[in-house]
Amino acid sequence: MDEISLIRPDDWHLHLRDSPFLEAVVGDSARQFARAIVMPNLVPPVRSCADALAYRERILAALPPASRFEPLMTLYLTDNTRVDEIRAASESAHVYGAKLYPAGATTNSDAGVTDLERLDAVFDAMQKHGLVLQVHGEATEPGIDVFDREKVFIERSLERIRNDFPALRIVFEHVTTRDAVDYVLAADANLAATITPHHLLINRNAMFAGGLRPHHFCLPVAKREEHRQALVAAATGGDPRFFAGTDSAPHSRAAKESACGCAGIYSAHSAIELYAEAFELAGDFEQFEAFMSRHGADYYGLPHNRERIRISRRDWQLPDSLPCPDGELVPFRAGDRLRWKLDADG
Repeated sequence: MDEISLIRPDDWHLHLRDSPFLEAVVGDSARQFARAIVMPNLVPPVRSCADALAYRERILAALPPASRFEPLMTLYLTDNTRVDEIRAASESAHVYGAKLYPAGATTNSDAGVTDLERLDAVFDAMQKHGLVLQVHGEATEPGIDVFDREKVFIERSLERIRNDFPALRIVFEHVTTRDAVDYVLAADANLAATITPHHLLINRNAMFAGGLRPHHFCLPVAKREEHRQALVAAATGGDPRFFAGTDSAPHSRAAKESACGCAGIYSAHSAIELYAEAFELAGDFEQFEAFMSRHGADYYGLPHNRERIRISRRDWQLPDSLPCPDGELVPFRAGDRLRWKLDADG
């Protein structure tokens, strides 16, 4: 197979940051995807419906000319999120969910939730109004091993949320373990999960290959090879509750290559090609269009995109870096050669 035609995909988990970073990165996502669930962990966070709509306008203003990219907005949950904000979000034409960050879990999560029970009224309102809960599924207590944080979150938090609020629709974002895959497979249709291209392509050894590799550091971190294989099986297996979400997260080279480097991998520049490589390495493209273009839209109750794109088997080299406001941005797999290329003419 040297050419694949598919419905223009969507990115169901994306970080665009804010100006001036926003202007530097939004074009990559707009070139690849039709729509994206945009994460709300700005400084300050996108806490209200009004914040989300204002951020949406900034994204639209930053798009390259003639772009048809649609940002799908989310709220940032805190200990003090009000039920009336959930109601307003559910009535908005542009807000599609609310994001749960356990405090301290990842970049700009310091304002996140410290006690899940404080959000019980919010979760109840979300299930009543049909607003999706997007979860960064890691337990953040200091004594928990970083490689066990996802498993512990399932046991201590996610299971309780699902039991207490059975009608709540939840997306378990950027799953990284066999434990998470098995948990989703055993759950009902209300629970879905996104999978990133980098977690399909690397295991935790990539962070230490020949030295410390900060551009392979993300949260949640990549895990053992057995977990990567479980993610590949989930992505290629055809279950409609698994779909593409890049978790593409831009940081400057200086912010990554520092004494305390930021977590985040920038994959938006070549996300579709990276996903294609993962499916090719698995030897199975049968479910590629479903995973990339159908499952997420179906879960969120949105129509499939009408536009089609084409990717071709064509050897090309990723740039070593991309321009950004603080100097340069190093994309995932910088300098490597990829086997698939998105055709400009669709």
